Order: sequence, then C-alpha cells, then structure tokens
Amino acid sequence: MSSRPDDRPTEPEMNPADLWLEEVYTDRRVGTLRKMTPVIGDGTADPARKVQWTGETQVMSTIGALPINFAIEAATLEEAAKQFGPLAKVAIERTVREIQEMRRQAASSLVLPQGGMPPGGMGGMGGGGKIQMP
Repeated sequence: MSSRPDDRPTEPEMNPADLWLEEVYTDRRVGTLRKMTPVIGDGTADPARKVQWTGETQVMSTIGALPINFAIEAATLEEAAKQFGPLAKVAIERTVREIQEMRRQAASSLVLPQGGMPPGGMGGMGGGGKIQMP
C-alpha cells in the first residue's frame, strides 16, 4: 500500500495485474516480517515476478510508537529473520537522522521581520525590542 499522497491513485481501483499474497510472520517481541508473493488473477503464484520481503518494527518516541519499515533481500523466511536485526538497526538510525534533520529545518525556518519585533511587541506589549533604561 502506498504511503505517500502523490503515489495514491485518485480512484480507489485495484490493479488486477499487480496483485500480491501477503503473509505476516512475527516473533511477538521485536517486529514482523511480511512476505509479499506476486499472484495472478486466479490467486496462483506469478513466476514472472519476485517474492518481496519487508521488516517492520517500532520505536517509542515522545509522541508515541513510531513505525519503522524496511526492505529485506531474502529468498527464505529464515534468511529474512536473520537479516531483520541488522537491517532494523540501520532503518532506525536512518529514521532518527531524518527526524533530526526535519527538526533542524523547522528550527531554522523561523524568520523575524528585519526590524525585529512587530510594533507593539509580542501580544500587544509595548517595546519594539530595545532595552530602555530609566
């Protein structure tokens, strides 16, 4: 399922030429593995397309659980399970870096008018940003 708004179709129509059987495996502790098997319209496996694996975990943040998803190149469930930990760590580190970058961009996007505070200061308080001595 697409998560980016620009990737979503405007009409909710399924593509019968791009169907997948989804199987979910979990250890009930750190995450899940999803096996996406390509199928044709009658539900049988499509040998022309490759099985895809994804890993899913979550980390707690100040706003709640943050989902982390990542691709896994594997041929079997056992291979996918063995790769889960190292790939999850990389995906978590990447997500933390992306969040830090978004915070940095948000903090640097604060722009004040050239003259400082607007007339009347913040909330209608007097001033104008200059310290006045009695």
